[in-house]
Amino acid sequence: MLIELDNVIPDPLPKNIVESSKLWGKHFRVDTNSRVLVSAQSGMGKSTLLHLIYGLRKDYSGQILIDGKFLREVSFQQWKDLRKQSISMVFQDLRLFPHLTAHENLQLIPEVNKTAPSIDEMAKRLKVENCLKQLVSTLSHGQRQRVAIIRALQKPFRLLMLDEPFSHLDEENQIYCSQLIQEVVEANEAGLILSSLGGTPTFSFGQKIFL
Repeated sequence: MLIELDNVIPDPLPKNIVESSKLWGKHFRVDTNSRVLVSAQSGMGKSTLLHLIYGLRKDYSGQILIDGKFLREVSFQQWKDLRKQSISMVFQDLRLFPHLTAHENLQLIPEVNKTAPSIDEMAKRLKVENCLKQLVSTLSHGQRQRVAIIRALQKPFRLLMLDEPFSHLDEENQIYCSQLIQEVVEANEAGLILSSLGGTPTFSFGQKIFL
């Protein structure tokens, strides 16, 4: 999946951030199957970038294209299909349902990624197999992050976007998650965009953008 941003500036975004940015107001391209790290402090637009590509925000100038198609021309039904079959995302706020168990959250996806391991296998590898029957509201933030990662990997995708997915994980659990994510991304022959507050996860990134 080819992503292109041409002179994109979100609204509102402070002028000083735009002027110092290596992304905003410039041409930015994410080639098909590439691995991209977007690194910056809070407030620089990391989440905004992912939300724009995911079609959640339209308050920007410039143009964004996916596979040569302008996002402003993508219909509601086309967005539903893209998110169902082609784009998967772990949001910074995770967007899990707290009144459901972890396993119930994982069962809500519309289609299953046939190249990914089973829920039970992924949960075991990420050390949350004992959490699946618990309500999400009772889990720690780190446990919730791992559940959200499993959910994102469990659905089909050509592009995986992760918004600060390891912020509450220790180094050991970051390694477990990184290994599983890379494995599924490669099996899907997909692209990856990962945002970080400054640390560099144990991925092999082909492109690094420091906002």
